[in-house]
Amino acid sequence: MDALIAAWRHLPGQINPNFLEFGSFQVRYYSLMYLVAFALTYFLVMYRIRDEKYGYTAETIQDLMIWLIIGLILGGRLGYVLFYNFDYYLHRPWEILLPFDFSDGIRFVGISGMSFHGGAIGAILAAAMFCRGHQINFWRMVDLFCPAIPLGYTFGRIGNFINGELYGRATAVPWGMIFPHDPEQLLRHPSQLYEAFLEGIVLFIVLWALRKKSPFDGFLLAVYFMGYGLVRFFIEFYRQPDAQLGYYFGFLTMGQILCFVMISCGAGVFLYRKGKA
Repeated sequence: MDALIAAWRHLPGQINPNFLEFGSFQVRYYSLMYLVAFALTYFLVMYRIRDEKYGYTAETIQDLMIWLIIGLILGGRLGYVLFYNFDYYLHRPWEILLPFDFSDGIRFVGISGMSFHGGAIGAILAAAMFCRGHQINFWRMVDLFCPAIPLGYTFGRIGNFINGELYGRATAVPWGMIFPHDPEQLLRHPSQLYEAFLEGIVLFIVLWALRKKSPFDGFLLAVYFMGYGLVRFFIEFYRQPDAQLGYYFGFLTMGQILCFVMISCGAGVFLYRKGKA
């Protein structure tokens, strides 16, 4: 039993974060997790089109997916720069969209440092521009995508876990883990796994169950905003805050502040769309 406990606690340090290595060129699992998330979202949306008779063509969804991916990546990256590390990138703007790390050879690491909330803003703006340009009902389209998104997002958190990043606060719980990049090497909450389960799997189950019961267009988007914001706000109490930011007002993290804004936006969408129904 002691050996199993020790193996569990040191599991993050035993996982190689690189999927492929060619000399100093490396491809990380984290980057591949984005591809898995995009593919899973696409197939779930296509299933909904066939099963629920949405009336959109595969070509329309494929074109929109390109817009969403670009909006998500740009929004996620710029959100991280603005919300979490503005001073650093203010003096190193060339690093904002640089997908390589040159500190030890050449390593393809993807875009290092992403903000979920920034990605959500970018994807919503991209969807709004696409729908307007193609004269598509924005609210109906985003409701098509919302139930599929959380399951794809699960893989992003698994990628964080494999990378040993975004770990939790110090703890004494039996399932605490030691993460290789933690300078203090303390037992910590595996908060990435909490997020993968609650923000991903649980939220997916809720939205998927509601997908055919939406009382008005925009309902699922509102539930997604409020559901994600609430779950993430709670998990942030177990997640180690960003070192460069720490706490606001002595107990809130930047993630919790952004989640409060997200919950408020979800409530606003719900009231606005309900009033239009």
